[in-house]
Parts: sequence; structure tokens; C-alpha cells
Amino acid sequence: MLLRSNGKRTGAPMRHHTRAARRPLHASEYEVLAAFRYTLRHFLSFSETAAAEVGLAAQQYQALLAIKGCPGRDALTINELANVLLIKHNSAVGLVDRLESEGLVRRSTALEDRRKVNVRLTRKGVRVFERLAAVHRDELRRIGPRLGEFLEYFSQQTRRAEPVPR
Repeated sequence: MLLRSNGKRTGAPMRHHTRAARRPLHASEYEVLAAFRYTLRHFLSFSETAAAEVGLAAQQYQALLAIKGCPGRDALTINELANVLLIKHNSAVGLVDRLESEGLVRRSTALEDRRKVNVRLTRKGVRVFERLAAVHRDELRRIGPRLGEFLEYFSQQTRRAEPVPR
């Protein structure tokens, strides 16, 4: 999920109602979908474990990533954070409360609109985040070729007879 410069979400889940989406899947496609989901879930499990090892919940790491990864800015509003994490505003407030109590983020009133609250990483938040981001990058480099195979498979216009090799 990315934010455009106007704060709107991009990459939101979309429903496709094409003829290709309605045709029955071949048995090999089920196998590829299952293997793809397993690989994604394995990465998410890795991420949860890595976050726990530094005392964070997975969602807390995701919040730090959203803030640090905001294009062209070093802060997000709480509303933007809620949108990026696909959670309710009040849940984002609680999440920021917990991160702030750990000294990982700080809030400030937005200068352009005093009704908004910006959230930035603290020095401690940057240190913790960078350590976690590095291990995530390493894991993605490890599984990247496999993910690439899945993405190539799914982007093909014609049905494949054989599943992606395991």
C-alpha cells in the first residue's frame, strides 16, 4: 500500500470481474496459488518473529515502516497511518500511543492544519526500524527469486500447464 502525494491510497485491493477471473482454474493453478500463499505467509511469520525479537508487535513494525517509507516526507498523520495500515483511526491512535510510550515515535501538531497530528520516528525509532528493515531486506533477497517466479506466472496471459517449480 502506497500513499500518493495527496495522501490517497494506491494499490488498494480491487475486484476484477473479467471473463478470465470467472473461468475454472486448472489443478496446477491451485497448486501455484497455494504455494504463493504459503510463501507470503512464511514471510509474514518471519516478520512477526523478527519484530518480536526486538520487543515489537508486527503491526508496530508495519507502522514504523509506513512512517519511514512515506514518499518525500518524514511523517504521516494518524489518519494517513490508519489508511496505510488498513485500520480504524482509533486503532491507529492506540498504536501510536504504544509506540510513543516506547520512545519510538513522537507526535506534533501539523502546521498546515492544527486538527491533524503528525507522527515521526525518534532516533530510537530509527535505530530499531533500521535493524528490522535490514533483516527484512535480507529475507526478501533470499525469497525474492521465488516471489519473482510467482509474479511472472500470474502475469502471463495464457494458462500454464505446469506449476512453478518448488
